[in-house]
Amino acid sequence: MSFNIALTGIAAAQKDLDVTANNIANVNTFGFKESRAEFADVYASSVFTSGKTKNGDGVQTASVAQQFHQGSTLGTKNSLDLAIGGEGYFALSNELGSQDKTFTRAGAFKLDKDNFIVDSQGNYLQGFPVDEVSGDATSVSLTSSGAIQIPDSSGSPRATTSVYSSFRLDSTKDAPTITPFDPTQSGSYTHSTSTNVYDSLGEPHTMQLYFVKTDAAVTGNANEWQTYATLDGQAFNPDGSSQGATGPFNPISTFQFDANGLPLNTNGAANTGNTFNPVVLDGTNMTGLLGNGASFPNNVTINWRDEAGTSSKIPTQHAGKFENKVLSQDGAAVGRLANIDIGVDGKIVASYSNGDSNYLGQVALVRFPNSQGLQQVGNTSWKKSLTSGDPVAGEANSGAFGKISSSALEQSNVNLTNELVDLISAQRNFQANSRALEVNSTLQQAILQIR
Repeated sequence: MSFNIALTGIAAAQKDLDVTANNIANVNTFGFKESRAEFADVYASSVFTSGKTKNGDGVQTASVAQQFHQGSTLGTKNSLDLAIGGEGYFALSNELGSQDKTFTRAGAFKLDKDNFIVDSQGNYLQGFPVDEVSGDATSVSLTSSGAIQIPDSSGSPRATTSVYSSFRLDSTKDAPTITPFDPTQSGSYTHSTSTNVYDSLGEPHTMQLYFVKTDAAVTGNANEWQTYATLDGQAFNPDGSSQGATGPFNPISTFQFDANGLPLNTNGAANTGNTFNPVVLDGTNMTGLLGNGASFPNNVTINWRDEAGTSSKIPTQHAGKFENKVLSQDGAAVGRLANIDIGVDGKIVASYSNGDSNYLGQVALVRFPNSQGLQQVGNTSWKKSLTSGDPVAGEANSGAFGKISSSALEQSNVNLTNELVDLISAQRNFQANSRALEVNSTLQQAILQIR
């Protein structure tokens, strides 16, 4: 019997050595969780056994339990490297559309040839679908999650429908000496500015705005300005129709300011939003200014304010150099992928070379009632089991789920110093049990030599 007891001790010591060695081997494995060998004594008894004299039958390995405490975080320069600070696992699938999920804390991700986010084994990172504009998740169910793909372009071009222009005109300027206005004569206007607008094919066209201070001796108003406009050098009327190459050129709008340099009503009409009324250019007329087979499918509105209608962004006339407060538009060409940003809530935002930014998805996080019940499948991944309970999906940085850090990786939670001490302890334990086996062998040899 003592032979068997010593053998169980050697087996337990060997198991302890194996577990410790595995921890040490994975000290640099991202997302690795150290294991701990847990032992229990072997005690066999029956109704006829005296418990007072029973010495026990050795030791057995009760469990090799993984320890899921947080590992330290390592900063990287790859925005697709993700680390979870707190509770949760990334969900992965080995095929597109597959519901066979594995779970990991290792967040070293990259793009494959089809621009899907994958790990080093080619497994697809799962994400929740979101609204492209607001970023709100439309579902947080694991069954509705899917592989996350990063488009390398922002889709179809978008024709301009609105131009936003606000400015500060210089009140000290005199009326131009060259009259009437001619876009080819710089002395016939006071200020000018320009922006690109886009047609239906995504081709940019230069829209130039000219500001001409009127002669107070003629108009009777020292604070009046006229605005003219051209598209690719072609002057157009307030309805967007061409004015021809030689004119006469007509203003698209007339501005009047009060003594404080703020917008006044023009021709008795009420201004919109405490600024000047917008100019609506007919899309068909604007299309007539193009020569590339494209069009402006909708009217183009020039708004004398910013897009949000901010009160401090209205046009003004003050003493000082001309200044553009706002100059933007809502059209876009086809853009190429420029940057990927992932927030602490796992929302993925792609930025493109045309200035567009779109929400593409939200990284799905999963937690389990009993993490130690997860089944190990290698590659620092786990699968659910009967003892782990069913996975519960949710959004990062909410409820019991931890936050996601981009450009970071969770390192192994192995403490190398502790493991080396455990290695020495397991070695001593192995030696002690080997010595017990040797003593038993010596005793039996002595008994066999009795004559």
